[in-house]
Amino acid sequence: MTQTPADTIALTGTTGALGGAVLAQLPGRHVLIGRDARALAPGHEHRAAGYGDEAAMTATLDGVGTLFFVSGRESATRLEEHRTVVRAAATAGVRRIVYISFLGATATSTFTLGRQHFFTERAIRDTGLAFTFLRDSLYQDFLPFMAGDDGVIRGPAGDGVLGAVARADIAEVAATVLRAARGAEPGASPHDGASYDLTGPEAISMATVAELLTTASGRPVGYVDETEEEAYASRARFGAPAFEVEGWVTSYQAIANGELAEVSPDVQRLLGRPPTSFAHFLRTHPESYAHLQPRV
Repeated sequence: MTQTPADTIALTGTTGALGGAVLAQLPGRHVLIGRDARALAPGHEHRAAGYGDEAAMTATLDGVGTLFFVSGRESATRLEEHRTVVRAAATAGVRRIVYISFLGATATSTFTLGRQHFFTERAIRDTGLAFTFLRDSLYQDFLPFMAGDDGVIRGPAGDGVLGAVARADIAEVAATVLRAARGAEPGASPHDGASYDLTGPEAISMATVAELLTTASGRPVGYVDETEEEAYASRARFGAPAFEVEGWVTSYQAIANGELAEVSPDVQRLLGRPPTSFAHFLRTHPESYAHLQPRV
């Protein structure tokens, strides 16, 4: 049977943990897009393009009905690369974009990447294409790595709380949305035009994150609430570019400002089960805190 554009799903980011988990839950053969086609999963159609190459991206999206768009790596040109992908999708005749955005993304978000997601969403809306925005909170998978090898989480999060979400839950939601999109004309999928807030079942503070890591790892883990100046100074030693350091610091500040405190019912509603708690995530993913374990 010949596929029509409405049937054809193209996925970006499938060499990463999130995109790979989404692909694993989609039956059939799909179009996979990446800078290096050799790194893409076998059994699918491979097309090579980078986010910054509009001509190549337009060509790779020819005949695609739905684009699953995972945001690019942090870089000084990330937002313009996102806009390039969106323009390419519109030019190529893509009908729908399912975009991994960020919780509470606004033009004035404290978290720098939140602002980038807002303007990417705006670019998608401006095309007139059908869309679904999956606005996830910070990953539970990332929280253990906030603790350094010394067993201390440092950052200017104050007493703020966040409803961190398991990456596996995001992937399951994304796969659910994409399965509904396949074969659906624009506006016909129940998820077209929707923005879903993807969070865990509870909002927890950094102090509570430290307590749960202590329980899981058996090693005392603490939290130090840094000032903004201390946060920038403590990260300067890593030699990361300024945009990356600002992203680190402002992610904590967004927590302090209450911008990530939301606990949404959307995961429960879409999957028919409660979202994963951080305590459960730690019980089932001991590798996430292996750096806190004694080295033999």
